[in-house]
Amino acid sequence: MSVSYFVRYDVTAPDLPRFLDHYRSHHVPVLARWPGLRRVVLHTAVEWSDPSPVNRGAAVLLAQLEFDDAAGLQAALASPQRAEARRDFHHFPPFEGTVTHQAMHSEEAWRRAP
Repeated sequence: MSVSYFVRYDVTAPDLPRFLDHYRSHHVPVLARWPGLRRVVLHTAVEWSDPSPVNRGAAVLLAQLEFDDAAGLQAALASPQRAEARRDFHHFPPFEGTVTHQAMHSEEAWRRAP
């Protein structure tokens, strides 16, 4: 079981493609320097419809940063590389909305056999 640190962007941006491109091409390389980080997965919104009444989320980006364990996450959060990522956050293209952070144990519960 691993630990994932999720950063959820429930935001609007005047130029969303530019915002996402900046995140992917500039911010991810900053994140990649975090100690103990084993992977970054970017989840971006797609158009979809569901015939059942559901509460649609507003996230345009969900960044998943994966670590071996909670101790590895804690070390990364206290690192100078994390401070660098926080400084870089202030250079993102303009956006408005809410950004939330959450850490969770990650467990693959099912996968279709190839």
